[in-house]
Amino acid sequence: MFSSHDGLCTIGELAGHAGVSVKTVRFYSDGGLLPEASRSAGGHRRYGPEAVERLALIRSLRGLGLPVAEVRRILDEQDAGGAGDALEGAVAGRLRRLGSELRALRWREAALRLVRDCPPAERAARLRLVGAVAEAPSTAPLVRFWRAWLPARMPARSVGAFLEVAVPQPPEDPRPAQVLAFARLNAFVSGPCDGRGGPCQPGAHEAAGARESAVLYAGLATAYDLAGEEMRRGGVPRSGEALDGFVDAYASTYGIRDTPSFRRRLVGQLAGDPRIDRYWALTAEVLGAPDGPPEPTPGSAHDWLLEALDAQVSAESGEAAAPRAR
Repeated sequence: MFSSHDGLCTIGELAGHAGVSVKTVRFYSDGGLLPEASRSAGGHRRYGPEAVERLALIRSLRGLGLPVAEVRRILDEQDAGGAGDALEGAVAGRLRRLGSELRALRWREAALRLVRDCPPAERAARLRLVGAVAEAPSTAPLVRFWRAWLPARMPARSVGAFLEVAVPQPPEDPRPAQVLAFARLNAFVSGPCDGRGGPCQPGAHEAAGARESAVLYAGLATAYDLAGEEMRRGGVPRSGEALDGFVDAYASTYGIRDTPSFRRRLVGQLAGDPRIDRYWALTAEVLGAPDGPPEPTPGSAHDWLLEALDAQVSAESGEAAAPRAR
């Protein structure tokens, strides 16, 4: 391949053959990625024919965005006759990083469109709102909000199960409206959940130890799932399996029987609990599709069930159910 009598070439010849600069070849040589075959009497670098293929591999790996340290591991494994695990791991890692970068770029694009398309009078406020959320938005503030809101002695497994459904993940390809809703959600959890600095924990949390809180939230999760199915079908709040499971979750927590008297007391207690409807409304906006009904959330399912309970209690007492904001 090379014209010299010993089959070796200079750094300039290798660079010309590979179509790169001498500086590039020297950089990889000095970094130990491209070993020299020998040095001339004058101290000039000399390379063997295999250097052409090795340099092409280095350039290909660097062209994929792999850092020099990753390239070195791949080459060292290849020199040792390895199975290619280093290359596979490096490519997988680069794909994960690219995925994160693309999500951040899509989020930035939607945020810019949100600011561009809003009325000029709202632009400054909207800039402050979306600017408080990172380009790769984190759910950590939402998780902190719920960890402070949930019963203090609630088992870790129950907390984790609740967080999975209560904390919306930022969409990978968000619409501007979803960026706005997520930014507002982060702003909401940054202040008192009742807007006035008062407590926001439901009354059921006051006596909930580890066992009671696990029973309560496991039962509520099942009831919310059943109510969500009804809501997706357009069902109106009514008695049935979902409502019975909802009431049983509270009855089991308090260790008492589910009776008409208990249901009357429960509807009054739940109606008087602090409300965080704003959180659930924004969550539905973050999760929602551009067309179609909003996806049920634990909050909207809770309201549906409470309305069903109110209607049942009112019907049994011969009163009209009080209208409830949804």
